[in-house]
Amino acid sequence: MNSDAMRAESIRIAGHGGAELEAYFARPLEGAPHGGVVVIHHMPGYDEETKEITRRIADHGYLALCPNLYSREGIGRDGAEAAAAVREQGGVPDAQLVGDVGAAVDHLRSLEESNGKVGTIGYCSGGRQSLLAACSLRLDAAVDCYGAFVVNEPPAGTPLEVHPIVHLVGDLSCPLLGLFGAEDTHPSPEETAALGRALEKAGKIFEFHTFEHAGHAFFAVNRDMYRPDAATKGWSLIWEFFGRTLG
Repeated sequence: MNSDAMRAESIRIAGHGGAELEAYFARPLEGAPHGGVVVIHHMPGYDEETKEITRRIADHGYLALCPNLYSREGIGRDGAEAAAAVREQGGVPDAQLVGDVGAAVDHLRSLEESNGKVGTIGYCSGGRQSLLAACSLRLDAAVDCYGAFVVNEPPAGTPLEVHPIVHLVGDLSCPLLGLFGAEDTHPSPEETAALGRALEKAGKIFEFHTFEHAGHAFFAVNRDMYRPDAATKGWSLIWEFFGRTLG
């Protein structure tokens, strides 16, 4: 068997309140125990780009699981339609998010090939949710990629009904890696600095990296905001961080 062989497929798991969730699961086929990563998709939803990220994480030796947080809008429904419906409702409620991610964490830890360690990674809204999960669940690592509205309230008129979660950092259960763009406005460098101060005050283990000439969504290869240099450096930091925390 090739060491880079993997299997990727859609599965079903029970989420918050017993709801049936679609999830995309990618895993290496080599037999050694593996750490697990829950991939939290961005506001545009459970899309091909997020599935590609999930496979990429599995290719680096992790059990990678991306739950479709919009499954309640209809499993198999067009992703853009489901995302629009959730946005109209104000986004995914925080308690529901924690329950869904917690179910994904439990699923990964239950697998025979798991080494028992599980982390989260999320982008944009998923970055905020990765931090939220790490402050609400027992995790071994968390990555926040430019999570918005962690420190400040959303601007007036924003359809999302979310609120800052910086007050929860005292409950952070694991090391945190934050990756941000210097030209981003949500979060701005001032907001990430404020988050860093709160984490320092709480005595938490974290590392933040802010990339020059990069704004929001610099990892997104299919969007104009993609910045190859920042993304390449960011991925290197992710692999080193997961290697230390989940290996």
